[in-house]
Amino acid sequence: MSTIAEFSIPIAEFALSETLERQPDMVFEVDRVVAHDTTHVVPFVRATQGDFGELTEILEADTSVEEVELLANVEGESYYRMVWINRAEIIGYMVAEQGATVHEAIASDDEWHLRVFFPERRGLSATNDYARENGFTLDVTAIYGLGDLEEAQHNLTKQQYDTLTTAVERGYYDIPRGTNAKELANELDISHQALSERFRRATKNLVKNSLLVDEDEED
Repeated sequence: MSTIAEFSIPIAEFALSETLERQPDMVFEVDRVVAHDTTHVVPFVRATQGDFGELTEILEADTSVEEVELLANVEGESYYRMVWINRAEIIGYMVAEQGATVHEAIASDDEWHLRVFFPERRGLSATNDYARENGFTLDVTAIYGLGDLEEAQHNLTKQQYDTLTTAVERGYYDIPRGTNAKELANELDISHQALSERFRRATKNLVKNSLLVDEDEED
C-alpha cells in the first residue's frame, strides 16, 4: 500500500547544518530531489528569509555540499542546484533504494521537516531501520494513505494544518484579532519567520487544492 509519511530530522544530523549555523534565519525548501545512490543526492533548493549577501560562499564551504550552482535570484529568493554528500545519505537511501519521492523538505527552527511518498508501506519501515542503524534521529509525526492526505488535509503538512487550526482557534483571523503573529509563534514554539512561511505555503496549498481544482482541465 502506498504511504505518505511526515517526519523531522535534527538539522545537526542532516545536510546544510553548517550553513544554518551561520545563517540561522535562513529557510531552505527542497523543490525536487534526484538520487542515483545513497552517497550523492542532487536537490533543487529555494532559499528564503536570511541574508543572501554571502550565502553562495557559505554553501560552498559547507562540508555536506559537494557542488552548488546558483540558478536564479527572484524577489528575495535564491534558487540553487546542489550535490549533497555525507549527512544526506538518509534521503539517498529513501529515493534510490526504496523508490520514494520527496514531496517537501523544509529546514527551519533547528529541524528538517519532510513529507515523503513511499510506493510501499514497507519502504517506510526499512527507512526507519536504516535511520536507527546509521545514527539518524527520525521522528515520524504522521502517516497517511494517499487518499486520506489529499481529501482530509488539502495537501497540507501536519505542521501547516496545526498552524492554521491553532490560528483560527486563537482568533488570529478574527476582527479584531484575538492574538497576533508573535504570540502565535510563541505558542507554537517557532520563529516569526517560520510562522510566516507556514502561512504562505499552507495558503498556497489551500488555494491550489480548493479553488483551482479545475486548473489542469482549464489549461
